Amino acid sequence: MRSFTYARAATAQDALDACTGETRYLGGGTNLVDLMRLGVETPGKLVDVTRLPHDAIEHRPDGGVLIGAAVRNSDLAADPGVRERFPVLSEALLAGASGQIRNQATVGGNLLQRTRCAYFQDVSKPCNKRAPGSGCPAIEGEHHNLAVLGASPSCVATHPSDMAVALSLLDARVRVRRRDGEDVVALDSLYRDPGDDPSRDTTLDPGDLITGVEIPGPAGMPAKYRKVRERASFAFALVSVAGGIDVRDGRIHDSRIALGGVAHRPWRARRAEDVLRGAPATEESLRRAAATELERAEPLRDNGYKVSLAANLIVAVLGDLIGGRS
Repeated sequence: MRSFTYARAATAQDALDACTGETRYLGGGTNLVDLMRLGVETPGKLVDVTRLPHDAIEHRPDGGVLIGAAVRNSDLAADPGVRERFPVLSEALLAGASGQIRNQATVGGNLLQRTRCAYFQDVSKPCNKRAPGSGCPAIEGEHHNLAVLGASPSCVATHPSDMAVALSLLDARVRVRRRDGEDVVALDSLYRDPGDDPSRDTTLDPGDLITGVEIPGPAGMPAKYRKVRERASFAFALVSVAGGIDVRDGRIHDSRIALGGVAHRPWRARRAEDVLRGAPATEESLRRAAATELERAEPLRDNGYKVSLAANLIVAVLGDLIGGRS
């Protein structure tokens, strides 16, 4: 591991002032420290932001919630108000990683963990995310768990966060402290598609600090999260679905669908949502919507199964909600 300097920030302004050159913010460290040990991340300075006053969960009169960036994942999952108003978020958090990691990981760090694959984490291999222009060996190599939507010839890695998939469903917004003031960014606008430069996962500028996440009041529809993975502990999703649906008089008034494990970012399935709006609440409608969303998929040699898996999972999650079994 490369030698680095360490600073502990007492305020958000302290953190921004200390962030110069090759600096990374340190929250729970569950992703950053691992990548430093592997030699993937080599910051010259770490700025510890765990003591900033961003560790509270504030439930608001309108039913919404403000979640501080330093809130631990386990605390957020167990919060009574979150479990009551936003159970899909609690389900997604509990599906992510192990209890020990959830106890350490923070909300802000979870959102900013690197989109990655095995080649990104192996410094002996080329990788456009680590060294732009060096190539993407995953395309011809091991890619069975990589992206089928929104990928590019430069990168086919998948975003690993379960929490971010649920937050996409909930239309969450991210509070960001920048050098020129405060900003609020829609969660779906936080992430970049890989394009020709997959080295940047987000739209944040160097030094930008996430201070919290806002979730508006509940949308008035039941929602649930389901994750398919190769093993029950530690594993990232092969495919996950956060789904919500509002059925009135046998027709779908509204729906929300977000996918994980299929793209470089949490994937909001807006085409499927458009197809479902006003459609009969039937399995046929669900399958047509899923097919419409996934017709854009471009699977590689070994991950085509993800297309049918994602379609079946969308139908299963929304079908359960329509049937009142959730």
